[in-house]
Formats: sequence, C-alpha cells, structure tokens
Amino acid sequence: MDRDAPERADALARLYDLDLAADQGDLDLYLAMAARTGGPVVELCSGTGRVAVPLAASGYEVTGVDIDPAMVARATLRADAIGRDGRGRGGAERLSWVTGDLFDVAIEGAGTFGLGILALNSILLLGGPREQRRAIAVMAQLLAPGGIAVVDLWLPLAEDLVRFDGRIGLEWVRTDPETGAEVVKTTAAWYDSATRALTLTTIFDLSDRGGPVRRWVRADAMHLLSADDLRMYAEDAGLEVEVMAGDYDLSPIGPGDGRAVLVARRPAAP
Repeated sequence: MDRDAPERADALARLYDLDLAADQGDLDLYLAMAARTGGPVVELCSGTGRVAVPLAASGYEVTGVDIDPAMVARATLRADAIGRDGRGRGGAERLSWVTGDLFDVAIEGAGTFGLGILALNSILLLGGPREQRRAIAVMAQLLAPGGIAVVDLWLPLAEDLVRFDGRIGLEWVRTDPETGAEVVKTTAAWYDSATRALTLTTIFDLSDRGGPVRRWVRADAMHLLSADDLRMYAEDAGLEVEVMAGDYDLSPIGPGDGRAVLVARRPAAP
C-alpha cells in the first residue's frame, strides 16, 4: 500500500481548488437553471463542491456525487465554512453527499430531481464513449419528468491538439492560501487522434519560498467528444435537447467555439 496515498489525495484535492480559484464563469448558469426548475439538484462528479455548495447556499436542496473521498471531504468542509460565515446564508443542511462510482451507487431521490449537472469537462474523465453515453443515461433517470440536464465540455481547437505532443508548459504560479506555499503548475499532454484519447499529466511543485520542493503529480485520461456526440447521447437517453450552446450565456454553438454546453429536458409524462 502506498503510504503517501491519503496525503497525496488530500493535497490534490486542495490543489484542485487552487487550480479553479479563478471564476470559471459557469455558476450563474447553474443558478439560473436551478431558479427555473426549483430543484432539487443533483450534481454528478461534484468534486470539492464548487458548484453544489453555492447552489445550496442559494436555497436549493442539492445532492453531490463523487468517487473521490478526499474531494467529498473538501466539499463537506466548504459547506461547513459557509454555514459558519455569520451572514445567515447557511446551506450545509440542504446538502447531501454520495461517495462512490456514479454508475454503481444508489442515489436517494432518483427520478425526482429538477436539475442534473455534469460540469466543467467531467464527462471527459469518465472513460470512453460507452461510459460517457451511460453517464448521460444515468442523469436522465435521475431527473423528474420535465427536469433539466446541463452538461458542459471542452472542445479543443485544432491548434490545441497539435501542441499536445508531450511538451511541458507552465500554467501558473500561485500562493496556496491555506499553507502559504508557492505553487507552480506545469502540464504535459499527449493526444491520440485514432482514439481521441488525451493523456494529461499535471505537476504541482510546492515550496516555502526557497525551501525544499514537494511535488505532486496527477495523471488523467480524457476521451474527447464532439457536440454532435453529446447531442446523440442525450437523445439516446430519451432527453429532448433544448439548446447546444457554445458558452455559458447559452448562445448557439458555432464554428470555432471551444466549449459545448448541452441543455436537455426529460419529457413530461404523457
């Protein structure tokens, strides 16, 4: 057993939050969709609660599902911190967490959710086309009749794919607010055009300003898919596609867009 595994998992969960510290621009969309549906909300691959916790703080019942216990632990801490912020927002009591594989776990309230979310490229990390298609089917079954599914994915441009040849590039240098350490993030990616598989290696180097460096490495296998693939998976799951957008403002997708945002509805019972 890797003795560093728990420490590594905790460190990568913390660094995940640091990586996404900048506004991703998608939260307003999910708040608007929650207001439209009234909830309850289920988020698959909910990570450290970046989306789930603000939704709960805004008054919605939210269930977050993630396979990584360290991520769920961070999400719980985030929810508790909002509950203690002294401004009456609360929200922790409206959150429930499910730790496990979304394909295997039982999710209380299945078939009653007004909104289902699969945010920020999470679908790309679920394996190949079979798993991606199955994830959309799982989400469809979680929704109540008339419920809305929102899925967000990255569409790399051709010039991006050319650069995914294993070269290492600097992403950012930031200070971890929890530890005070200086963190340097570098990445390297390999793209296989035959399978549309992208192997992404992320390296985080941490140091206390001139002190010894501690390195954490994360490797992700991503399977790219197109907006047409996503539409097909949604339709195969019995969802009615309302819009395939090119950004979080839900403007229709067009040539050169680097993102696809699916909004689809589970048909109401006849």
